[in-house]
Amino acid sequence: MKSQIVSFAASCLLACNCTFAQPQDDSTASWKPVEAALGRSGQMQPGEVYKFALPRRDMKVVKDGVTVAPGLALGSWVAFKKMGNEAMVMGDLVLTEEEIEPVMLKLQQQGIEQTSIHNHLLGESPRVIYMHIAGHGDPVVLARSLAAAIALTKTPAPAATTPATTPQAIDLQTPQVEQAIGYSGKVNGGILQFSVPRVEKITDSGMEVPPAMGTATAINFQPTGQGKAAISGDFVLLAKEVNPVIRALRTHGIEVEAMHNHMLFDQPHLYFMHFWANDDAVKLAQGLRAALDETNSQKPQVK
Repeated sequence: MKSQIVSFAASCLLACNCTFAQPQDDSTASWKPVEAALGRSGQMQPGEVYKFALPRRDMKVVKDGVTVAPGLALGSWVAFKKMGNEAMVMGDLVLTEEEIEPVMLKLQQQGIEQTSIHNHLLGESPRVIYMHIAGHGDPVVLARSLAAAIALTKTPAPAATTPATTPQAIDLQTPQVEQAIGYSGKVNGGILQFSVPRVEKITDSGMEVPPAMGTATAINFQPTGQGKAAISGDFVLLAKEVNPVIRALRTHGIEVEAMHNHMLFDQPHLYFMHFWANDDAVKLAQGLRAALDETNSQKPQVK
């Protein structure tokens, strides 16, 4: 049965590659053919989303003197959600300028659509472009199509991993940052990451898009020494929230790098605002909390 494509989109997790390991069960095992087709292992996320992280460890990107870690703003990802015998897939591919056209052509040939192509950062070197994608059909066919496109990039093969027996160490005052921002984070690849879902149910082309498929605000902290951190990510916003969030971020010394769509037919229509700063981590967390307070996001968890 030929895959039918519908337009919907991905977010960005730029920059966020948050993962939440779960015990393997029958639902996880059913994704093994997709893993084989994509050539990578994924992880089950809340909302029955199966997500694959593809960090661009090959890229050496510098912004404002900070060498950007893959988990801060260079995290390609794709996520699948089953719909009967088929699945929808969304993703965000981190690309060099030279990779954009061949990847786009291959995806179009394979029936996977682009929903946005744009920057997430300003003034980085070399230039990085983010391509949001969407497709619908047989999940194994979709995975093969994505693998063919990813093969046209320098995205590294999956790194060998061993199960973590102790919490990852990070040069950051994590408890103070969590208290200031109001949410619990997760250390992933040396980056403290937060994912804050919105309260509303979000759909695209009539299909529900769970937070794990890119509809949660993503916030990442990369330690830069002496209690400081570089922050990046994106706020997921309604139109009425855009300027209040800009004011909150700028008041606290956080730069707005870009604002745009990630989806085409989303309801309610959402805007994605990417940000950057490198300063005292707790101070930045307070500013991010002020911005989150301007949104209809999940209530703070840490008091």
